[in-house]
Amino acid sequence: MGKRYFCDYCDRSFQDNLHNRKKHLNGVQHLRAKRAWYDLFRDAAAILQEEQTKKPCRKFLQTGQCDFGSNCRFSHMTEQDLEKLSAQVQGERRLKELQQEGADIPPGTIEDWLEKRAQRLSAAQSNSALPEKPVPFQYPPGWPPVQELPPSLQAPPPGGWPVPPSLQWG
Repeated sequence: MGKRYFCDYCDRSFQDNLHNRKKHLNGVQHLRAKRAWYDLFRDAAAILQEEQTKKPCRKFLQTGQCDFGSNCRFSHMTEQDLEKLSAQVQGERRLKELQQEGADIPPGTIEDWLEKRAQRLSAAQSNSALPEKPVPFQYPPGWPPVQELPPSLQAPPPGGWPVPPSLQWG
């Protein structure tokens, strides 16, 4: 059967040889899938700048659909979408300016949570001789509800996880 190459962008595999790989990596489907993947991580300012330079798509505005989809060279954003995106960009710029000026980061960020955690750990190390009551587990602010978290991020039950008596490691 031989080696197989799996493309994470296209979610498909094929026989791995130079010809097949080169043909796939230069193919239209792969290039579109790769572009769509990297577009997920673009910042709001770049998206806003690109959408403002495009003309609106008439077919999308009339029917709500476009045959070209994400490959359309015209903008599929409404005026309200552009306003929301502009407000998001302004908020990000203000936050970046505040951080550069040395102002405090608003409460509820991961940095705030990490700072509090570091203070608790340093206090626990300095007072290690004193018996300390355990701090109840708290999720960082801004996390989704507990029911939506994967099991690896959920808090352990009180007393820890149950271990079956017949469990053997190794």
